[in-house]
Amino acid sequence: MAPVRRRERRDQGRLARVQCAVPGTRERGRREGLGGGVGKREARVAGDIAVVGGALDGIERVLQTQLRPGDRVVVEDPSWPRITDLVNALGLQAEPVRVDQHGLVPDQVARALGRGAKAVITTPRGQNPTGAAADAQRGRLLRELLGQYPNAVIIEDDYIAAVAGAPYHSLCAASPRWVVIRSLSKVLGPDLRVALMAGDALTVSRVEGRQLLGAGWVSHLLQQTAAQLLASDATRELLARAEQTYADRRGALLEALARYGITGYGRTGLGVWVPLAEEVATVQQLLERGWAVSPGERYRFRTPPGIRITTTDLQPNEAEDLAAAMKEIINTTAATYAG
Repeated sequence: MAPVRRRERRDQGRLARVQCAVPGTRERGRREGLGGGVGKREARVAGDIAVVGGALDGIERVLQTQLRPGDRVVVEDPSWPRITDLVNALGLQAEPVRVDQHGLVPDQVARALGRGAKAVITTPRGQNPTGAAADAQRGRLLRELLGQYPNAVIIEDDYIAAVAGAPYHSLCAASPRWVVIRSLSKVLGPDLRVALMAGDALTVSRVEGRQLLGAGWVSHLLQQTAAQLLASDATRELLARAEQTYADRRGALLEALARYGITGYGRTGLGVWVPLAEEVATVQQLLERGWAVSPGERYRFRTPPGIRITTTDLQPNEAEDLAAAMKEIINTTAATYAG
């Protein structure tokens, strides 16, 4: 096994160096830092490094090695459904906390941690489905708050870092137990099942130990492919264009919705969240008109109804047609119930 582990460390270090702003400062390339190489606004995250098979793989391994069945986990409300599915599958209890346009609401996080939550899973930018992103002020408030609970592990799922459309503000810098996970699946391609995880030494070592009991390591071929792509100037240019394109398409839909008096949210990320009283009826009627959107039921706990609209493929000239269709449906639904 020794030759394989040496090769794994070599590939891991190479991949981390491509993503980081400063080369490693610790043995075997483990303390490499995370960020920097993919985009100009990618902040460095210093810590021990593990390579995992995607964001969910990393989150699962952290939860498995840090928590016990029955423990409470703070999740965003609304949240990406697979996060909640994973928490439930591990026998943990989801503790939903409301999200506004700057991320987790601090006073609700404090209440959840006060009730004994052992972990916090949060998306610092490009939150799915609301597009929320922490700014400097919210980042500072959450760092100060989370630092007061040293027994809780903080998991930052920075899954679309390079194309999120907002700078990174750390939420876990004051916490002794933490990880930041940056996946390449949404950034470079869904079949590139590689994610870099930076974290404190104990948490990362436990993740690696658990990994050895199963897959052992992430494919060296995938790691080398990812490293070569990330080192390319062409990739950096492509990601910069993608980030701007995604921002333009989100913005076009938000502006079109606003012209029809419809409120939408999507500061960052890959879609727009639209609060609606009748989400199921709206989804069905939009589909009849040729528009496929997601009902909010699977995303939310206590959040009022709404729909999620993926904007990555929505051309700006299509945004007006979609907004007009939604306005017509809203008016028709209101007239039906009024009658």
